[in-house]
Amino acid sequence: MTTIRGGAEIGDVLRRGELVPDGVLVDSSNRALVGSVTRGGITVRCVYKPIRGERPLWDFPDGTLAAREVAASLVAQTAGWDCVPATVFRDGPLGPGMVQEWIADAAPDRVADLLPAADVPDSWLPVLAARDEAGRRLLVAHADEPALATLAAFDLAVNNADRKASHILATADGRIRGVDHGLTFHQEPKLRTILWGWAGRPLPANAVDGLRRLADAMDASDADLAVSLSKSLSALISDAEIAALRTRIRRLLAEPVFPLPPTDRTAIPWPPL
Repeated sequence: MTTIRGGAEIGDVLRRGELVPDGVLVDSSNRALVGSVTRGGITVRCVYKPIRGERPLWDFPDGTLAAREVAASLVAQTAGWDCVPATVFRDGPLGPGMVQEWIADAAPDRVADLLPAADVPDSWLPVLAARDEAGRRLLVAHADEPALATLAAFDLAVNNADRKASHILATADGRIRGVDHGLTFHQEPKLRTILWGWAGRPLPANAVDGLRRLADAMDASDADLAVSLSKSLSALISDAEIAALRTRIRRLLAEPVFPLPPTDRTAIPWPPL
C-alpha cells in the first residue's frame, strides 16, 4: 500500500476511495472523525465531518458547514493559493459530509501563539494584549510570513468567522494551511480572526493576483473556469452568498489593503487559540 502526500491525485482518492474512520477529534465542536481513504493501493489520511454531526448555530443555516468547507477549498484552488488541504464532499459511513486531507506534523504555534510579551519574536506582529494571574503582560501574536499573509487574504475573500490559531497548520517545510472553514461565506460581514497584524498594510502581490483570478472566474461568462466555478459554488452555498463573495472580491481589488478590525462587533474568535 502506497501513501501519498500532495498532487491532484489526492482529491480523486478522497472523492472515490473507501473511507474508513478510525478515531475521533475530541476537541472538535462538531463531530469530526479521522481515518483513511484508500483507492487503487493509494491511502490518504483524512478528516471526515458528517453533516449529521454538525451543531446548530444561530447565524448559519443548519446542515451547511460541510459544504462551506468544500466551497472554501474550491475558492483557494481557483485563486492559486496553496492554503487549504484537498477537500471534497461525499458520502461516508455516517452519511454525507466533508472529507479533507489530514496534514501531519503541523503545529499552529510555529506561526501564532499566546506568549509572554518578552518572548514574542521580534519579527512577529502583536494582535491582542492580556495579563496572566501574576500580572505579567501576554500577547497574542503571529509571524510576519508571506504564506500566512496569503491565508489572511483568503479569509477576507471567504469571510471567515473563525480563524483561530488552532486552525492554522504550519509544517516544517514552510507550508501553511488553514482548516475548519465551516463558518465562511455568510452574506453579512463576519470576519473574526487572530491575523490582524497586517491591518492597514497592502495585500501581498500573490494575494492580489489570486483575487484577480477569482474575479475573472466568477465574471467572465465566456471562460470555462467561470462556468465551472459558478456551478460548483451554487451547489454548495446560496446565491446571496455567491453574490456577497463577488462583492468582497471586487472591493478588495479596488482597495487591496488589509482592513482594520471592526469596532461594531467582535473581531477575534473565542477562544483565539
